[in-house]
Amino acid sequence: MAAGDGAQLPATVAASRSVEKALEEAAASGALNLSNRKLKEFPRSARNYDLSDITHADLSRNHLCELPDELCQFISLETLSLYHNGMRSLSSGLGNLQALTYLNLSRNLLSSLPPSVFQLPLLRVLVVSNNKLSSLPSSVYSLTRLRQLDVSCNELQLLPGELGQLECLRDLNLRRNRITTLPEEISELPLVRLDVSCNRISHVPLCFRRLRHLQIISLDNNPLQMPPAQICSKGKYHIFKYLNMEACRSHEELEKHLKLRPSGFKSCLSDQELFSGQFGGLDSGFNSVDSGNKRWSGNEPSGGPDFPLPSHMGLWGESVASGQLRNSPYRVSL
Repeated sequence: MAAGDGAQLPATVAASRSVEKALEEAAASGALNLSNRKLKEFPRSARNYDLSDITHADLSRNHLCELPDELCQFISLETLSLYHNGMRSLSSGLGNLQALTYLNLSRNLLSSLPPSVFQLPLLRVLVVSNNKLSSLPSSVYSLTRLRQLDVSCNELQLLPGELGQLECLRDLNLRRNRITTLPEEISELPLVRLDVSCNRISHVPLCFRRLRHLQIISLDNNPLQMPPAQICSKGKYHIFKYLNMEACRSHEELEKHLKLRPSGFKSCLSDQELFSGQFGGLDSGFNSVDSGNKRWSGNEPSGGPDFPLPSHMGLWGESVASGQLRNSPYRVSL
């Protein structure tokens, strides 16, 4: 045996034993933690364990080039993290995971999202930041229970109007893309946080003043013309007041141009209507971000999220930390 082989053997054996221990613990606890094991494929020895009841799987920080078929057989999975691998595509088998509520695909090499991603009826958190996505499919509307969508740090240029059909969406992170236009349909969402910073947006639609639940909006690093950047820097209150004022002026000019009597259509909103969101509160500026418990991946210098490791599992997004998982302190219940 060469000296080099002898030196490597202990490390190889230790890694193998570590994987075996993780599989054994998963069979007992229902939580599979194979994070940071330099895996290129799903462990073949997993067939020696009963993993049929696995509800949480963490395979982040490995070297997977594709979604392992073995994972797609774990139909009880509720949370799945594939953060920081080298995946370029996803198999249709992902659609088998009908119980999935949390899916983290950030920091991979995905250029598109397959239909299987949008066949997950219970999905509440979808993180696909730091990939190479150039578009979002219109089928995104099928994720009817989605509460958080993070597509920051991609190559998006256009957004589908079907985003406006996500009636449960609270957090939308579009940071650091190539977006030039925001769909008016976004104004129909019950958003609490909206990050569109570091894009190519020059105009914010007037109808965005109707985002009454919005607490945090980030517009920095855009070539803003309407509202002007100096208005946006003062925060949500001033942004919405400006949009409302412009909406009033546009409506009055239209009536004057058409020589119409006042139509009674309420284009202008009162302050109470502008800022009566049930969540209350205003943000402090267009650079503002939440100083609470959540952190969006797009707000980090590296562009990707680091999720704290629960003691027995491994890495999960802070977005999960805001809720509870069934029969586990990590269940998503947003």
